[in-house]
Amino acid sequence: MTAGNASIPGGGRKDPRGPGNRRLFFKLGVIVLAMFGFGYALVPFYNQICRATGLRDIDQPDEVVNTQVDATRSVRIEFDTNLRNMPWKFRALQESTDIHPGAVTQVMFEVVNNSDHPVTGQAIPSYGPQFAGQYFRKLDCFCFKRQTLAPGETRKMPVVFVVDPKLPRQVSTITLSYTFFEVEGNGNG
Repeated sequence: MTAGNASIPGGGRKDPRGPGNRRLFFKLGVIVLAMFGFGYALVPFYNQICRATGLRDIDQPDEVVNTQVDATRSVRIEFDTNLRNMPWKFRALQESTDIHPGAVTQVMFEVVNNSDHPVTGQAIPSYGPQFAGQYFRKLDCFCFKRQTLAPGETRKMPVVFVVDPKLPRQVSTITLSYTFFEVEGNGNG
């Protein structure tokens, strides 16, 4: 045996990659832990973003304080419906309605599953102008829960809302937009 070759009892040779592999394994372990920590930290960050943008608690009815109807003005509510990669047809049964702030209003939407299998979707609301969402109070909405439709099923769904009379007077039109996204699992309705 030459002096340059290290030997291990049992006649094998020492693997020169051993320390490098351990170092790489340690670095990968640190990266995995850092990624887990980052993912864990995103939950409270996401909750704060949702609270700030008004997306928090979209699956819960809004609280409405006893308000008086402001019959001195009207606000036009326009309805916009969208689907994201879903085999459904989705529409508002009326394109718009004129309401008095403070008045309880109901509008109907219709969704049709055009596929040959059950599909579950969740609707996410948005508003234009965006700040109008803080004055728009939904008392009942299909967006509060997932919707599962059987193949070929048609469903009519209500939205009951009140526009807060504190809505700035310069706002004469609000667009309420719903986008349905396909989700896994069964819905509640």
